[in-house]
Amino acid sequence: MLIPHPLLGLRDAQEFTYLGDASLMQRPDPTRDDAEEAFADYVFLRDNPAGVHRELWFHEAGDRSWLVVTRDTTTHEILGAELASDVKPGGAQ
Repeated sequence: MLIPHPLLGLRDAQEFTYLGDASLMQRPDPTRDDAEEAFADYVFLRDNPAGVHRELWFHEAGDRSWLVVTRDTTTHEILGAELASDVKPGGAQ
């Protein structure tokens, strides 16, 4: 599987480490009244979608950048990738 790195071009997926759902970038606010419940959901509840999904990948064997990769989980087709630093809060889903 090839991942289109926004700075380095196509890279083999073996250069990357998969972290999971890109919604992990939306960490709950610890000052909220329901912070304990929000963090429990953040840490323990995960969706397992079939179809197009946004994921976090770390370029471990390269420039050590974090990417948000849009991938179809049923076909493994990569639809796009962007630097995680360029993804606006709330846009990771």
